[in-house]
Formats: sequence, structure tokens, C-alpha cells
Amino acid sequence: MSDGCFCFQCVRQQEVGVVEDLGQFKTLLNPGLHCILWPITNIVGRLSLRIQQLDVICETKTKDNVFVQVAVAVQYRIILDGAYDAYYRLTDPSGQIQSYVFDVIRSTVPKMELDEAFASKADIAEATLAQLQDVMKDYGYEILTTLVTDLAPDSRVKASMNEINASKRLKEAASHKAEADKIRQVKAAEAEAEARYLSGLGVARQRKAIVQGLQASVSEFSDEVVGAKPKDVMDILLLSQYFDTLSSVGANSLILEHDPQTVANLQQQVGKSFLQQGTRA
Repeated sequence: MSDGCFCFQCVRQQEVGVVEDLGQFKTLLNPGLHCILWPITNIVGRLSLRIQQLDVICETKTKDNVFVQVAVAVQYRIILDGAYDAYYRLTDPSGQIQSYVFDVIRSTVPKMELDEAFASKADIAEATLAQLQDVMKDYGYEILTTLVTDLAPDSRVKASMNEINASKRLKEAASHKAEADKIRQVKAAEAEAEARYLSGLGVARQRKAIVQGLQASVSEFSDEVVGAKPKDVMDILLLSQYFDTLSSVGANSLILEHDPQTVANLQQQVGKSFLQQGTRA
């Protein structure tokens, strides 16, 4: 039924009716069917006891002078025992809540830098909740929770932050790549040094085996051929080594002058070097 038309009035579930008698507050009506003496008595207002949400967007600046828009969602409801204050003491409860949110946001965020503000959204929400609970309780409103749903700086600031983050990532990637190249070069140098060591060890063993073989050949040839001297055997070995060297050089398409006196000159030079070392000793 419509308000003020009949003596019977209905109040819906999760609502409370405010009744006035000739303009003076008389009582609060609970949900259900009520009989009133109209037109002397009338239901002048109905208050919802459901949880309501108010979205507030506040613009402010941070400690490092970056302007941001802070979006806060306030969830509240009317206290049944405070319905009188909620109806008669506030003409615009949403505007009142919004004013207190503005006050808290503009006194809290300017103390923080932008990065700190992003990390302290919970602290901002708690400060807003504490302020609203203390004030709005006197007006019959219970503030259930406050949520900082968004904190948005200017689009150019966002782009700058993304570029800074991208540059930081690129720097870290370059550092890791340089470290990997360093490790690869160190390992390559260690492998090369190990290879050279093993190669030198192999050459030394090869030369030792050659000397031992030559020594055995000279000894066997001197024992089997009567009248042969070690010098004759060395001449033959030098000549065979000389021809082997010519074969290796010829296989690589290199042209060298050949002189039959080369072997004799080489023998004389080796002999002189041995004599000089023996004299020094």
C-alpha cells in the first residue's frame, strides 16, 4: 500500500520505518504490517538495514610530487538502535562519508612516495576505516570495511615506471649474459691450458720414445754389423729422417731447395753443439 493512503502500512524485511505524529518523531516500526492513525500519524521515511557500498575517488599527490587517483570502497550499514540518529542527524550520509575519506587520503598519501603508496594500500585502508568508525558511529552508521580498490597515477607516470622497470630488467639480463660469457671464456682458457699441458706431455713422451728407439737401433746395428761405428749409424738415421721430412713437406705442396750437403752440415752442427756442451760441463 502507498504511504499516507490507509491506516495499514507495511514495512519490508531489512527495513525500519520512521513514524511521526503531527511532525514530531513518535516511534520506529519493525518489518511487518502496522496500523496507524492517518493522517495524524504517518510513516515519513524508511531506512534500509542492508549493507551498502559507497565508491569514492580522491585525487592527491605523493611525497615525490606524483598526482594519483585513489579509489576507495566503503561498506557500511545503519545500526538498528541508531536509526533515529541516522535519519534525523544527517541529511547526506554519503557526502559525510566521502568528506572523511578525502580527509584521510589527503593526509596519509602525501607522506608516502609513489612506490611506498602502492605497497601500503592496506595501511591507507586501515587508517580510513579507523577514522570513519569513530565518527559515523555517533550518527547511527556502522562502517564494516574500507578497501583501496585502485591507485592510479597519470598515464605518463605509468609509462615512465614501465620504462624504468624494462631498463632494470635489461640491465640484469646484460649482467647475467656478461657473467655467462666470463665463465665461458674462463672455462675455455682452462680447457686450452689443460690441452696444451697434455700436448706437451705427449710430445715429451714421444721424444723420449724416439731417443730410446734411436739408442736401441744404434746399439743393435753396431752389434750386428762388424766394423760399423755409432757415427755411421747416426749418419744413416739422419739421412732417413731428412728424407722423411722432405716427404712431409712435399705432401703440403711446399717447394724447398735440396742440397746433398744438407745432411753433412746438419751432422756437423749437431756434433759441434754436443762438443760445446761437453766443454762447458
